[in-house]
Amino acid sequence: MLDLPQAAVDRREDAVAVVKTLREAGHVAYFAGGCVRDALLGLTPKDFDVATDAPPARVRELFRKTQAVGQAFGVILVRIGKSVIEVATFRTDGIYADGRRPTEVTFATAEEDAQRRDFTINGLFLDPIDDRIIDYVDGQADLQNRVLRAIGDPTKRFAEDHLRMLRAVRFAARFDLSIDPGTASAIRKDAGSLSRISGERIADELRRMLATPSRRRAYRDLWALGLIGPALNVKLPPPAAALNESRSLVLPLEEATFPLALLCALTDVRWHASGQKHDILGNLTPQEAAKMVSHARQTLKLSNHETDEMLAATRVAHGLLNAREWRVAMLKRALANRYSGSMRALLRSLRTTGIATERIDAIESRLSAFDGTDCAPTPLITGDDLVAAGHRPGPSFKKTLDEVYDAQLEGRIATKDAAMEMAKSML
Repeated sequence: MLDLPQAAVDRREDAVAVVKTLREAGHVAYFAGGCVRDALLGLTPKDFDVATDAPPARVRELFRKTQAVGQAFGVILVRIGKSVIEVATFRTDGIYADGRRPTEVTFATAEEDAQRRDFTINGLFLDPIDDRIIDYVDGQADLQNRVLRAIGDPTKRFAEDHLRMLRAVRFAARFDLSIDPGTASAIRKDAGSLSRISGERIADELRRMLATPSRRRAYRDLWALGLIGPALNVKLPPPAAALNESRSLVLPLEEATFPLALLCALTDVRWHASGQKHDILGNLTPQEAAKMVSHARQTLKLSNHETDEMLAATRVAHGLLNAREWRVAMLKRALANRYSGSMRALLRSLRTTGIATERIDAIESRLSAFDGTDCAPTPLITGDDLVAAGHRPGPSFKKTLDEVYDAQLEGRIATKDAAMEMAKSML
């Protein structure tokens, strides 16, 4: 038994109660999937899912609080204690017509259910009453040997659900597993099938890969297996299919949000797609970045927050790199930007690849001087103050307020009266 945090202990006990109820009613019931895998790896399971031979209607009879979220596929949510436990009926799947979901399912045995799952490490069951592993797919051996292997014919598994190719990369990176050669070969062969998958689903997998500590391993595998181009909807010519690690912006990232990691990945891919003929910085001008981000937004259905971060980090970094001088106001405004962390990480990544190293070192030194200081004080005056003083709103208002605020940031003015005098002289 794992030494689990109390919240996980509570969830497990609630799931055990579900299993006991099903057993007492004469049904087979086990823990299934990720919770079994995680427990064998010594990790804390996020959820405890139950698989059973009880049909969905029977599950709903046995538990007072239930919700059908996929009854046609045999999935019922059971609310018990403080938990919501997913209970799925053992099944086999029919034809996958869209590369995503089966057209029909047939309720089946535990062994048949295990055989229709994606990878051997996810095809294990656990009897929590007797503390016994039920393994029909040699998943325990693969875990011990640190191997990720598709169940059965890998080509068939990936044809059923193309997204499994990205899941293979994510699981291998997260658990530090080598990908079985036959499984890897099938991925390389079918990588182009990702184009049939919705951008939202691809983006969700990328979020779970690129914003984690195992990002480097996942990113290398995306390239090595030919998935990076199809995932980002960018055509890579064969000579550019291998990642140039020395020029990659993703690999040097220590910590990164998903938008920053994706921005760096897009820049890598676009540079490779061009045949590596131009400077990487050419893709990070605000104009070029806007085109790149717009394409990604349409392809992956990104949120406004995600695209805002990508564009802001690029714009501020580009402004600093191309400034004739780094005025105090400019540096403080850069640090006050809500995405300044991503901007600085982008600059550090560029420096690691050998781009503008001396200039970036100088920028970082200047920025570091203001760490821990208030770089975004409340403006001494606003547009309302100017209107109250009798000035008519117009195009010059914003320029005036910006210059007055710059003077405030640089310590050239410190009072509202001084700010009003400066504004008056400008207007």
